[in-house]
Amino acid sequence: MPALCRDCLATFSTSPARCPRCGRPRVVSHPELFTLSIAHIDCDSFFASVEKRDDPTLSGKPIIVGGGTRGVVTTCCYIARIAGVRSAMPMFEARKLCPEATVIAPRRARYAEVSAQIRAKFTALTPLVEPLSLDEAFLDLSGTERLHNAPAAVVLARLIREIEAEIGVTASVGLSHNKFLAKIASDLDKPRGFSVLGRGDTEAFLRDKPVSLLWGVGEATRAALARAGLRTLSDLRRTGKPALEARFGATGARLYDLAQGLDRRLVTPDAGLKSISHETTFEHDIADRETLENHLWSMCEKASDRMKAKGLAGHTAVLKLRRADFSAISRQTRLDEPAQLADTLFRTTRALLRALPEPGPFRLIGAGYTDLVPAEGPDPAGDLFDPQARARAGAERAADAIRARFGAEAIRLGRGWERS
Repeated sequence: MPALCRDCLATFSTSPARCPRCGRPRVVSHPELFTLSIAHIDCDSFFASVEKRDDPTLSGKPIIVGGGTRGVVTTCCYIARIAGVRSAMPMFEARKLCPEATVIAPRRARYAEVSAQIRAKFTALTPLVEPLSLDEAFLDLSGTERLHNAPAAVVLARLIREIEAEIGVTASVGLSHNKFLAKIASDLDKPRGFSVLGRGDTEAFLRDKPVSLLWGVGEATRAALARAGLRTLSDLRRTGKPALEARFGATGARLYDLAQGLDRRLVTPDAGLKSISHETTFEHDIADRETLENHLWSMCEKASDRMKAKGLAGHTAVLKLRRADFSAISRQTRLDEPAQLADTLFRTTRALLRALPEPGPFRLIGAGYTDLVPAEGPDPAGDLFDPQARARAGAERAADAIRARFGAEAIRLGRGWERS
């Protein structure tokens, strides 16, 4: 069976327990190892890893990136995860579970800077790079074996080794024959993992997995499927595509295909981006507007981070909500001039949310920019009836720069800006 040592990059036709060349145990083997080319790369606890890299005194200690008494955990290191801390957990709960943790306010400009360094390494290998966020992306290495004089698996192992050695963060790789399975694979062996799901594995691997494995199935979707007696991927396959589509619409058809291991989406590079957004599905449906606004601010920050990292601005701000019955609501506002700031996006989409007469509850919220163009200079001052817009824009830019240069403790902002 083809095998690869992830430390010295030696390849073998058999699968040894340890590398015969370097003696280390980090050997990955699979019958299709050297024929697969679709990868998902996911940095391990990225924000926390950047903080530990920038401050070596944090090495070996639990850290939580987040803050505030009513805030949520943005991310945490694996040491904190052992104590039960998880992303999106309320900070007060995280502090109870891991009181010895060091809590650090997010330095989003710094994370974008490190992300750009990693992204440059991706694009040096293939033009087919599709970022999902600052810390993860799909890569299609089809047809690059002659260029790199090595199959995709070897190229990926070399890439991850370089990122760890030169940039100082670790990442995990999922290698498969489509995006859906590559993303699943990257979660199988974190941190510093390298997992392979081949065509020959697909049916057996997916057979009895829970529906929650599927992309986009959160708690509310899982509950709706359970009410229909659909708890595993085998249940979906037995039900059939027509019945699922009749009951759940396009979502049902998509879930059936994924349950079969079918995903025809191509890896699409940034050049084709028409919009950038970020959304989150809640564990439980939410109606409270203040809670929704808190989540909305987080989505605006994350979308803005990507806009800044890519040097883009958007003519239109978009709010997205999904009801408890899975139907979607979308509202948008055309801006006077293109923008990329979190403040601009939050204030615009918050106004759309406040104007929405429907009380909810909602299972998802998202925000983003569309009608994208290359960013040219700082965001404009905005509406004449909002004379503080230029000052807030300057504050956001200054906060980005200060955090990137001096660290999380140099400056702190709350949810960003005044609530009125």
